[in-house]
Amino acid sequence: MNKAETMQDIMRSSPVMPVIVIDQIEQAVPLARALVAGGIRVLEITLRSVHGLAAIRAIASAVPEAIVGVGTLTRPEEFWQARDAGATFGVSPGLSAALISAAKDSGLPLLPGVMTPSEVMAAREAGFLQLKLFPAIAAGGINMLKALGGPFPELCFCPTGGISQQTAPEFLACPNVACVGGSWLTPKAVMDQEDWAGITALAYAAANLSAEI
Repeated sequence: MNKAETMQDIMRSSPVMPVIVIDQIEQAVPLARALVAGGIRVLEITLRSVHGLAAIRAIASAVPEAIVGVGTLTRPEEFWQARDAGATFGVSPGLSAALISAAKDSGLPLLPGVMTPSEVMAAREAGFLQLKLFPAIAAGGINMLKALGGPFPELCFCPTGGISQQTAPEFLACPNVACVGGSWLTPKAVMDQEDWAGITALAYAAANLSAEI
């Protein structure tokens, strides 16, 4: 079985988790194939467009080697919709009691967003040990991750929001960072040109990023 089964497995599968918005459904499958060809298998397809669920369904069916996740989960019903479409994990910008229940009831592994120490503590109390620091730069970036590492050494993070290919290695060097999230792998201009070779090149560079010590 080539699918990662836990949130920790998913986060360790690649140094970068692309945050993907599909504006044209016909681009979903070739985009996924281009990313996988470059070494990026974990794909976060967001619900920021009307094509989100359809894109998840298409990619899960046509690109079985991809680990397809759903992003921007903000309502409980979206967990079941995404799971039924073929998503194998979920990502949310924050966390609430309703989302905690939906994650448990649906069985969809969740990477919840946190921004403050209090939110980190609440997420940990709910049983989440893998978290998304979001929005990462606005939350304090590397300095915040270092600060969180002291009182919460058992937690690992996927910082997302404002990170680029140039700054990603600095984040990956943090001991409590398993991967980073980023939208630079799927620039709208490149997607609109259907330059799939260009997407593969971006994915290859991201898949081979190393921590900058």
